[in-house]
Amino acid sequence: MSQPSAPSDAELSILKCFWRDGDLSAREVQDRIGVEQGWSSSTTRTVLERMRAKTLLGRRDVHGMAVYSTTQPKVAVIGVLMRRLGALLEIDGALPVAAFSGSQILDAEDIAALEAALAQAEAEPEGQA
Repeated sequence: MSQPSAPSDAELSILKCFWRDGDLSAREVQDRIGVEQGWSSSTTRTVLERMRAKTLLGRRDVHGMAVYSTTQPKVAVIGVLMRRLGALLEIDGALPVAAFSGSQILDAEDIAALEAALAQAEAEPEGQA
């Protein structure tokens, strides 16, 4: 699986819904965060389709309704964000994943997988991660 694109803040809010609740329709995403984001239903659908184009989400039809699901592992997406933050702050080496031990989105297994993925990315030559 290829490395995911770094999601925007709005896309990250949507991904968090999927990570918590599993597969969702556009209406379900709208009900969860549309009002908070100030989005109309058409804006929510547009963002979901852009995320699909970025391969962050997939779509299938269930009884005539479009249902979206994540296509990238949660740990891979968060790893991309952590590497981006590390580069922004010019930190040598991987960011410590222990900082996420109180996360409501990451469980112990996710944290261990994230730590392994970041260690592997750090060991790879520049430009191959």
